[in-house]
Amino acid sequence: MNKLFTRIGLAFVLLFSALSFAADKPAPEQPVDNGLLWAQLKDGATGYTTSQSEFHAMPINHYDLRVLELRSDWLAPGLMAALFGMIIIFALFIMVNGISKLHHGFSGKMVHRWSKFDISIHWLGAIPCLTLILTGLTLLAGRFFLQPFVSEGFWASFVSIGKQIHNIMAFPFMLGWLLMTLLWAKNQMPKMYDVKWFLVVGGYINFGPFKGKHPDAGFANAGEKMWFWTFALFGLVISASGLLLIFPNVFEPSRTMSLISLVLHGVSAIIICAFSIVHIFMATVMSEGGMDCMISGYCDENWATQHHNLWYDEIKANGTLQYKD
Repeated sequence: MNKLFTRIGLAFVLLFSALSFAADKPAPEQPVDNGLLWAQLKDGATGYTTSQSEFHAMPINHYDLRVLELRSDWLAPGLMAALFGMIIIFALFIMVNGISKLHHGFSGKMVHRWSKFDISIHWLGAIPCLTLILTGLTLLAGRFFLQPFVSEGFWASFVSIGKQIHNIMAFPFMLGWLLMTLLWAKNQMPKMYDVKWFLVVGGYINFGPFKGKHPDAGFANAGEKMWFWTFALFGLVISASGLLLIFPNVFEPSRTMSLISLVLHGVSAIIICAFSIVHIFMATVMSEGGMDCMISGYCDENWATQHHNLWYDEIKANGTLQYKD
């Protein structure tokens, strides 16, 4: 009898085990209609996440994917062209035209032009700007001129370090940009005589009908004014877009806004890079005696009368002309 009950109990155990396995067997998966899913999303269907962002319910982007191709296929080569292209153009120009020499040589008298504070502001913006151009070029276009020639490990480390430097140097750049824009704008207002400056290319051409032409210029000539306002405008764009990209958790942009910021950041970088190369060449190579201004704060008197005659006449007339001891 005991054997009978034992066998009956064992049979019940096996029966319930079989039923349990049958219940745990996953049901066949239902096919997903991807076309219907995407249609619903494009019609505004939303989901749920734990994010508190304004855009947390947006499951997909609605922008034109060609914008991504714009950044990868056009902005990266554009930044390379702005840097290396402008260097080549200016090198060829100087080979053909030569530099703008002082017609009467150096006078030996140094006229005060920039304060030490102004010089500090200039380099506060200039050094980070050059660093950002180089690191930004690596991040955006390094895959063209560096990655093919180094190991993957080196490339990964190089990009990681470059990104950290780029983010850090953004802050002194923005401070320098802000100070220069606010404090220097008063000397950068366009004047009617600036038109003539452009018509004779600032007097920097050493051949043809332009040779020996030195148009009127105030404290800043027309070319410097154009560079200043370009830097002010696109410096604002690159600073605002950069902050949004560095601190996405603070600003919580939509995905579309993040992509737009990337594109605006790249376009602004190309423009600032091209103008920076022009500015550097004009200050260091093209204009004899020009670099002294942003090193010592003084310029040679002959340089002042040749390149900024209206400013020199003004400070001489109002008694603010100061010579270096």
